[in-house]
Amino acid sequence: MPIKGYGVLKGIAIDGKDERDNSTPHYQIRMIGEDNTDYRIAVNVMSSSHESEVLYLVDEQYDASSITILPTMSNGFTRITKDNRDIALDYVRGELFDPSKMVPLPHDKSGPDNDLNDKIQKYIEKAIKEKAICYVYGSEWGPENNKPDKIFGFEPGRGVHNVHMNQGNEGRWKGDNGSWQDGGILIQFKDKWVAIFLAFLSQSWCTNEKGHSTESCSHTDVKKREAVPAR
Repeated sequence: MPIKGYGVLKGIAIDGKDERDNSTPHYQIRMIGEDNTDYRIAVNVMSSSHESEVLYLVDEQYDASSITILPTMSNGFTRITKDNRDIALDYVRGELFDPSKMVPLPHDKSGPDNDLNDKIQKYIEKAIKEKAICYVYGSEWGPENNKPDKIFGFEPGRGVHNVHMNQGNEGRWKGDNGSWQDGGILIQFKDKWVAIFLAFLSQSWCTNEKGHSTESCSHTDVKKREAVPAR
């Protein structure tokens, strides 16, 4: 069964907070969507599996020519279904980037700009400063009525998680598999688009139309397979 509530949140980022000591750390982003509605974006920066590092890729000159519909959308969270799947992300089928260029990064390492928290924070801080429009893909949670957000304190708590590849899982997370439901972050700056893609080392990149693994296949093996036609 695919993840529930898949879609894309459009809005502006107003705060960011890294987590380094938490047993399940995330990079937390506060965003404003429709009608000044608050959202918290929980971005995984460490895997809960035996593989502790997360695969990361950023494209600082992302080609947004195929997603021109995004700027025309209203702010807020838009559910993605079969009817509007043309705006969905799929790391395997969408030809969004070269998976072999993804690199594993720890969530916490001494020094500047060398761990996943640092990398994400760099672009979120720039987006906050320039009031750039952000598009966050993942699954919606909340609203949690009468319960303030545990990180930023706004009420009711609500937001987006699963901001990463959501297919090729085995074991505990196999039930989340699906095609055309991957997460990620796109930032629309004045002069360019920046895209951030994330995946877990434990996920397979050889998947069927239901997002289930067909064989053990890493991100570096993708180029060796026959190319999957673009939608």
